[in-house]
Formats: sequence, C-alpha cells, structure tokens
Amino acid sequence: MNSQLLYIVVLAMVAGLILFRLYTVLGRRTGHERPPSDRLERVGGASEPAKKTDTGVSLPDRNTASEAGEKASDPVAQGLLDIKLADRGFDTDHFMDGARKAYEMIVTAFARGERENLRPLLGEEVYAAFDRVITEHEVRKEKVEFTFVGLREVKIVSAALRKAVADITVAFSAQFISATLDSEGKIVEGDPKAVHDVTDRWSFERNVKASDPNWRLVATSGEADLQAH
Repeated sequence: MNSQLLYIVVLAMVAGLILFRLYTVLGRRTGHERPPSDRLERVGGASEPAKKTDTGVSLPDRNTASEAGEKASDPVAQGLLDIKLADRGFDTDHFMDGARKAYEMIVTAFARGERENLRPLLGEEVYAAFDRVITEHEVRKEKVEFTFVGLREVKIVSAALRKAVADITVAFSAQFISATLDSEGKIVEGDPKAVHDVTDRWSFERNVKASDPNWRLVATSGEADLQAH
C-alpha cells in the first residue's frame, strides 16, 4: 500500500469516528420529536415563552390597590361588609331590588289606605304615623288618587350593624301623580294631571339573628311622607 492510499484510509477512519461521536451525542430523529416552536410555550397555550418576575409573586396593580383602599375607607361599604359578615345570606343587589319593590308597594298602599298591606312592611312608629293620616282622610271622607310613575334613582346612603340589628338607609328619587279629593270630588291638594318629583330617605331594619328574613321600614324623611306628619 503506497503512502497516498494510506493517508486516505486514515482520513476516512478519522471522519467516521467524528460522525459516530456526533451521532451518539445528538441522537437521531424518529419523526415524533416536538417541533422547535413547541418548546417555548406561554401559560395558556401561546407560542411565546412565559415571563416571570424576579420574585415569582403576582402583585396587584396600583388601580386595584387604590380601589381596595377606597372601599376600606367608605363607611357605607364598611357597613354593608359588617352586615354581610353577620348574615351570610345578605346580598346587596337582592336588597336593593326588594327596596325598590317595597317603596312602590308602601306609597301605593298608603295612598289607598290599605292598612293590611302596610302592616307587615312597617315598624311600629311608622305604621302608627301612616295609620293616623289614613284615619284623617277617612273621617273627612277624602279620596287620594295616586299613580306611581317610577324611580329615577335609588342608592344606599348609609349602612350599619349595631349589635344584631342591621340598618340601611336608601335614598329614592321617584315620580308619581297624586291628588286628594274631598267628598264632592273637588281637589283639596295635588294635581291629578301633573307628575311630581320627590326625594325620600327611608331607613330599613332587620335583626340578622332572627328567622324572619324581611326588612321593615322604621324611619322616613323627605317629600313623600310629609302628609304623615
């Protein structure tokens, strides 16, 4: 074997050795390997790599922290929270829906002199005041023509828990038509054709430890109840 042929054989052996070592290190593809793009995944299935903070802890942004601080310093929010903690069944939206319905029921029943509908909805003092006015209308043989138009705005203006008694005051901005007629049908007060805007603040109360889930009207202030004083 001449020197040139020997040189070629040695180079082939060296090349084969290098290829074998690369094969053992890198392995061979089987057709089931994960595509390169799949190796970088973001949580949720996106194709970009996930990013981590230095601490690995997600912190609330400034807006969230600010809102939490505002709620903590809001006496109405705090009062509602106290009520919720004392009565796990309490829900603000459910209460407000009931307050709207109660307002319409009470002002309508009051105008019509329907004591049986008022009694379960009112506290003792409020019922006594309403009953007195209804009696006066009956004695004078007066009739109240009343039409409830609707509520423009309803909002909670105060909330508190005193021992086991929850107290929530709601401001009602309402519209209705009202007129008081005498025994001969003449208008004594009001206007049967005009829509009247009123603003009332009513306080509702409930013992959170009682089995009775109903709230009762225990105090009123505003325009709609002026005739009751």
